[in-house]
Amino acid sequence: MTGISDSPPVRTALRPSMGVQVFLVAGFLASAGVPLYIHLPRFAADLGMGLGAIGGMLAVLRLVDFVQDPVLGWAADRFPRARRAMAAAGFAGMGLGYALVFAGQPGPWGLALGLVLIFTAFSLGTILFYGQGVALVGDAGAGAHYRLGGLREAGALTGIVLAALSPSLLALWIGTLPGYAAYGLGLAGLALAVWMLSRPLWSLPPPPPEPRPSLRPLMRAGGGYLLLIALLNAVPVAITSTLFLFFVEDRLQLPGLAGLYLVAFFAAAGLAAPVWSRLAARFGARRVLLPAMGLAVVCFIWAALLPAGAGWQFALICLGSGLALGADMAILPALFAATLARAGLPTGLAFGAWSFAGKASLAIAAAVALPLLERAGYDPGGANDAQALAALNMAYALLPCALKLPAMLLVARLKDTKIGEADV
Repeated sequence: MTGISDSPPVRTALRPSMGVQVFLVAGFLASAGVPLYIHLPRFAADLGMGLGAIGGMLAVLRLVDFVQDPVLGWAADRFPRARRAMAAAGFAGMGLGYALVFAGQPGPWGLALGLVLIFTAFSLGTILFYGQGVALVGDAGAGAHYRLGGLREAGALTGIVLAALSPSLLALWIGTLPGYAAYGLGLAGLALAVWMLSRPLWSLPPPPPEPRPSLRPLMRAGGGYLLLIALLNAVPVAITSTLFLFFVEDRLQLPGLAGLYLVAFFAAAGLAAPVWSRLAARFGARRVLLPAMGLAVVCFIWAALLPAGAGWQFALICLGSGLALGADMAILPALFAATLARAGLPTGLAFGAWSFAGKASLAIAAAVALPLLERAGYDPGGANDAQALAALNMAYALLPCALKLPAMLLVARLKDTKIGEADV
């Protein structure tokens, strides 16, 4: 067996009710991505952990993903009729993990256990969710995948905004650690609510089981190239997300504006995502992605040059970089899904690899940036000298700029073909 399904997908259309379910699921799953990395370093520091320990923990947890994500993807392909039960387990795992980490506020070992539960359940949910997206669209073409991608990423960005803002707003109301506790319990309740509302989404006719799924057909179809682009392109965003609160509070000395900046950044990305999708469907991915990535580089460089107190300038940077992020989040997953559908490939193992690439970028950011900052003498919220703040400036702004360039070179080699033709 090559891992290619014998029964090609059927051309389908996305019903409005399914669109709402896609939006809700995408929003909830997004809470375990960027928002978690925005708040986790600060939260763990408030619990008494050092930046180096936090970065090391996240790096070790990614080793677990390296083993489990392909296994979860294989299981999704091998047992397609169990996908609804697997989805229920994913929602339950995320809810319990959030309650343990943020409401329980345990020591290092309990924190690691809760994060393993969140990340494992998030992997399972993401793999199944993207696979169901392929089933929803069928062989309706890359344009349909772009439209679904725009809806999915708009939902994800809405979830990111709410999850990123909630702890800060709750902290203003009831205090920092009690606010995190309320945040964890709220997400646990939301996991149950979203599962109940999205049950029809997980009842779509499953594809035939794949006894021996393989990534080789995916690589031959061009999926490996897209995975590499996704990984390299996500690392800069992961670094800026991990260090965002530190940069705003200590480098710019504008702690009261952090929430508004997050709203501006993610709102710009959410509004731009469907626009980028339509542009990519009309003009091709390369012609749209390259200008968006260039805009991100300009924003990184500008951020590095800002003086302390540059409030409105950083607001413009948040808007510009948010617009660029909208293109990344809408186009690359749609390209990947279209590649799978065009080649008739099983989705579970492929999106297991996609999920791992996304989480690996966040882990790389935490494992590299946080220990380096600690070594440079940076103390979150402390009395930092010029050298420590310079290290923070370089890690937040200049390092992502340098890392974005290799991804741009790979995108430049994409073929700008018309809808329905090969994308890579």
